[in-house]
Amino acid sequence: MKVLLINGSPHKKGCTYTALMEVADTLEKNGVATELYHIGNGEVRGCCGCDSCFSKKQCVFEDDVNMISRRLVEFDGIVVGSPVYYAGPSGQLCCLLDRLFYSNMSSGRMAGKIASAVVSCRRGGASSAFDRLNKYFSISKMIIATSQYWNQVHGNTPEEVKQDLEGMQTMRTLAKNIAYAIKCRDAALNLGIKWPEYEPIQMTNFIRED
Repeated sequence: MKVLLINGSPHKKGCTYTALMEVADTLEKNGVATELYHIGNGEVRGCCGCDSCFSKKQCVFEDDVNMISRRLVEFDGIVVGSPVYYAGPSGQLCCLLDRLFYSNMSSGRMAGKIASAVVSCRRGGASSAFDRLNKYFSISKMIIATSQYWNQVHGNTPEEVKQDLEGMQTMRTLAKNIAYAIKCRDAALNLGIKWPEYEPIQMTNFIRED
């Protein structure tokens, strides 16, 4: 059992990292291995809408998006962490996730994985950023793990985040629920309860053609 944690902050060991590490530590204590991917502070290409990924089964830009895609089979869950910028996730993270999830839409690699988002803010905007990130999961047939509150921490420095006792506890509760969900899914598969078979996706644009 293994979970990928994506740090969508340009700061390698800042507030978002602090929250994700609280999740990681608790996952490890509950028998789930973790791996952290840091997006960094360099340029991340956005989706160009070429739709090549539907035929190539990978993004047309050969970078970390394809590296993560090829390794998705290794992970039972994904936790995406982001700072809050203007009530939304970081721009670099949105570029990465747009391409990661879109290029894997037809492959179904995301389906059945446990997913959750974590956001870090100084004061406000956490709910809207949290909502934006969850939409990647809910469109990809993933199982969204929850906690005792929305998955957010507050603080302007890692030290301040650690003082957010409710936020830190929310991270630990989230991790326990992620571990439990992975174990329940695996137990069901071992009992022969298979993941659902889905109908082909129907794409409708709501424009009437006479």
